Order: sequence, then C-alpha cells, then structure tokens
Amino acid sequence: MKELELVQLYCYLCECYNTELWCYCQRFTPNTSPINQKITDEELLTIYFYCRRYENKHTKVQIYDYADRYLRSWFPQLPAYANFNTRLNFLENAFLSLIPMVLKDIEHQNMIKGIIQNVSLIDSLPIVLCKGKRQGKVAKEISDKTYCASKNMYYCGVKLHVVANQVEKKLPFPNFISMTKASENDLTAIRPILPQLANHAIFADKAYCDKPLNEQLLKEQNTYIYTPVKLIKGQSLQTRQFNKAADDLFSKAISSVRQPIEGFFNWMIEKSNIQNASKVRATKGLFVHVWGSLATTLMFYLF
Repeated sequence: MKELELVQLYCYLCECYNTELWCYCQRFTPNTSPINQKITDEELLTIYFYCRRYENKHTKVQIYDYADRYLRSWFPQLPAYANFNTRLNFLENAFLSLIPMVLKDIEHQNMIKGIIQNVSLIDSLPIVLCKGKRQGKVAKEISDKTYCASKNMYYCGVKLHVVANQVEKKLPFPNFISMTKASENDLTAIRPILPQLANHAIFADKAYCDKPLNEQLLKEQNTYIYTPVKLIKGQSLQTRQFNKAADDLFSKAISSVRQPIEGFFNWMIEKSNIQNASKVRATKGLFVHVWGSLATTLMFYLF
C-alpha cells in the first residue's frame, strides 16, 4: 500500500513540475547548479512530501534519515545529507508555487463541498524560530521579535496570514495566504487583500478592528469586518456596564463564527508542525519550512 502512495505522489508532483514548477527551478549559471544532479527535483520533492504526509517526519534530518533507511531502493541516487539540504533550499520557489496549484486541484476535483463564497474568516498564525529571552539569529531580514497575546509569549519569527472561505460544518478553505515579520500588525498585513473581497462578510478577532476602515469598505465594496467588541478608551465605567450584556453576546457570536479558522490552524500544526521552526538555520530553510508545511497540509485533501 505504501508503494502505491509513493508512486501516486511521485506522478502528481511530476505533473506539477512539468506543468509549471520547472520554471522556478532553473539554474542559469554553472555556479548555481546543485552539487548532485543525479537525483531529480521531482524525486527530491517526492521524498520530502512523502515523509511529511505519510510518515510524520517534519525536519530535514528526520526526512533524510527515513529516506536513507527505507527509500534507498526507490531513490538509489540519494545524496549525502548536506547536498540533500542544499538541493531542497534551491527549490524554495517551487514550494511556494506548488501551493496555488494544489488549491486549484482541490477545487477542480470538488474535494470540498459547502463553500460559502461571500463569507471569509481571517486570522494569523505565529511561526516560532525561538522564544522567551533568546535573540533570533536566523533569517533576520524577514523575521523579528514581538509579543503574542493569544499565547502569552515573546517570540522571534514570522506570521502566516490566512483569509479563508467559510465551509458548512467543516474547516474553512484558504484562498489568500501571506507571510510577514512577526511584529507586523495583522490588519496592515491583510489590507492589500481587502479590495478583492467585495460583497463579503469578514469575521476576525479584535486585532482587525478599525471603524473608519469598516465604514470605507461598507461604502465602497459592500464589505464589513465583524470583530468582537473592543473597549473604547475614555469610556465611562457606567456605559461599559450598561452595554456589557449585549457586547458579550455579540462577541460570543462573532467568536463562534470564526472558531473554524482556529481549528484550521490547529489542524495545520498537528499535521505538519508548521509553528515550530526552531530547527531552521537559514532564510531559504525558513521559506521551505513554511511553504512546505502548508503544501503538506493541503495534500491531505488530495491524498
């Protein structure tokens, strides 16, 4: 059975590679050519995703160790670990480009039913390089340190921002994904996406609360961002207590609608360990970890 899963995954990745991914893996000078060219990019991608999807191996060391022990008969040209790691980092753009291809295939095969097109859920997921008092020394150009209130921790890393369509009685289906530095405001990160969400009801947490923006979206796009009630500075205690019951009910209703995207993030963490990037040692490695983890999670819809 495992052999069939491996062959199926290899055929799918070969099709993706021949369709589009090949153009993101070009080497234009001899100096950028990989050290070991005997193993193909398609084979490397197959090893990577097979170990993550079917064998629950999520670090490159674990992936290589499993492939070296059990997949040598299928991939006899498997290089040494250092070359294996370098080759995967060469494919960082291919990992990113694979995600929209997988999303498109999921939609074309009608894998998810009950998508509500005009209701979107928005949230962000912290991806941790290190936390506490430790100072980040990896991927400094795309990561920084901040405080995560929902998890009550200081961490150095990045944020994954997801806009997903609501799905009836199931986890939401993502349609916009981006990555920013950890300290970037959630609302700032999704502002470029908002013009594409006309005639939408958007459900988010308090970080996305912005009354002037909501008024503008409602007027120009017939779109509104529903968030739990945020306390107003300077509001009297009497007014707060008077509105407390109604505000609590409204906030509870919003939270119940947006709860599935929290479940989607928990599912990603369970299936790909995306949140833990403590083993990453380079900027390219961080990209491979994030986009590879996301692609791995989405493959659960296909295989």
